[in-house]
Amino acid sequence: MLEQKNPLVLAFVGDAVQTLFVRENLSSADAKIAALHKSASQIVCAAAQAKRFDEIYTTLTDIEKDIANRARNAQHNTVPKSCTPGEYHKATALEAVIGYNYLSGNKERAKEISC
Repeated sequence: MLEQKNPLVLAFVGDAVQTLFVRENLSSADAKIAALHKSASQIVCAAAQAKRFDEIYTTLTDIEKDIANRARNAQHNTVPKSCTPGEYHKATALEAVIGYNYLSGNKERAKEISC
């Protein structure tokens, strides 16, 4: 069952999916590639993802909350220097929920959560 999948695997997929959604949204802007990349990076960085997680947490279903909590509590071997451990754990939780929804075929929900 997808709900029982390793939450870090779901986060791995969710990271790529969120990046794709963000880039898709930004592609309508008439800007230079460097500016688009900078904008995308600001949205998918751990600090921004942690903020987004806080914004959407109360809207999550029980299954999504379970996945988020397992992902947030998962053992991480490293944490980037650009964020706090708390931000990194919340970012991982957000990515896991996005990955879960995407893999379960609920792409609209994944997009709603990620943007």
